[in-house]
Amino acid sequence: MPLTFGLTGMDPATETALKAAFIDANARLGSQWQLLPETQAEYVVVDMDSMYGPMSWLRLHAAGKTVIGLTSAPRTQTDFRLSQPFDVGSVMQLLQDLAAKSGQTLAAAADTAPATDALPAGLTPAPQPQDLLPEEQPLPADEETAPPAEPLAAIASREMPRSSDRREPPSAAVAQIVPPAPSIQPRTPSAVQPDAPAAVAEPAREPGTLLEWLASGRLKGRIQLEREGTPLLIDLDQREYFGPPALKPLTAHFQGEIAVDELQPVAASDWSKRVAAFGAAQPLVRLVWFGNLMAGHGKLVPGFDPEGRFQMLKWPQTEREYPKHFRIATVMMKGPATLTEIADASGVPLADVADFVNANLATGFADIERIPEPEPEPTKSAGLFGRLRGR
Repeated sequence: MPLTFGLTGMDPATETALKAAFIDANARLGSQWQLLPETQAEYVVVDMDSMYGPMSWLRLHAAGKTVIGLTSAPRTQTDFRLSQPFDVGSVMQLLQDLAAKSGQTLAAAADTAPATDALPAGLTPAPQPQDLLPEEQPLPADEETAPPAEPLAAIASREMPRSSDRREPPSAAVAQIVPPAPSIQPRTPSAVQPDAPAAVAEPAREPGTLLEWLASGRLKGRIQLEREGTPLLIDLDQREYFGPPALKPLTAHFQGEIAVDELQPVAASDWSKRVAAFGAAQPLVRLVWFGNLMAGHGKLVPGFDPEGRFQMLKWPQTEREYPKHFRIATVMMKGPATLTEIADASGVPLADVADFVNANLATGFADIERIPEPEPEPTKSAGLFGRLRGR
């Protein structure tokens, strides 16, 4: 069967660069691929970081195409992923993976192998590749029912840049719980949304929920928390975590208060062995997103106007466990709207919309519409000439 490759949904500069990388990579692999228009190609690359990328993905998937998501994010909803920025090596690896799916094996000639290391491509580690697509596929009515969580205590900070070394620690330091200064409240993250002050625990008591602990700034190093038989390992310094690829198995970790002795420090010598069973690291912001998704119990968190108009600032990484979120995000990308307007346009219950907005406000993907102050009226001229002009 011929191997056919197409591109769509990207700006001209990206398309030109990707075509050049494809031609080079294809030559190194024996020129087994054909570059065709998206309507004729079996495998199509879509720029998922563009505004219209997710809609192109949905259209192509409905047409039976295998979609490769070009993205700088660590995960994508598409069948395969091409990391952005890309190079000849990463495109070669992608073409080999796609050919393997078609039952063909492509090998690069030894003297034409690219000098740079190929970036990983193919199916993303989370969510699981066997999950059904597309995300619009209907699920049972209780698909997104989650056990109640404790009220939101703070909006956690956004994701920080992550180190390329995810396994070996920079030092032998282990997790610490930093005591608060006397009579000073625990600090809140700098990325709290404007006009939405986060609730802070009283100095006399420890933070309660996992979301409060993450927001307090008092956790350092590497820790492990296990509930209902599901371990969760968090590297606070690198802003990443290791756990199950899906989020719902971590529901119990965000229920009720977390005692200090539940947050077990992990020694540097044990860290690599502990995380090996979980595969690649996942960004901590994903965990924060999930905690805020459950925190509002179907209502907007305090600090934001329930009658306000909300919009997406950029396309979020929607989770396959929550297929309704794709419809909500699509509506919010069109422009500011109230929670009720979003629910009506997306066909999603209002409570689910509020939870989704909470999660994306906390992680910086969404914001409330800011109405600019009206311009002050020009001061009327006084005196004789002013009175003459006013006649």
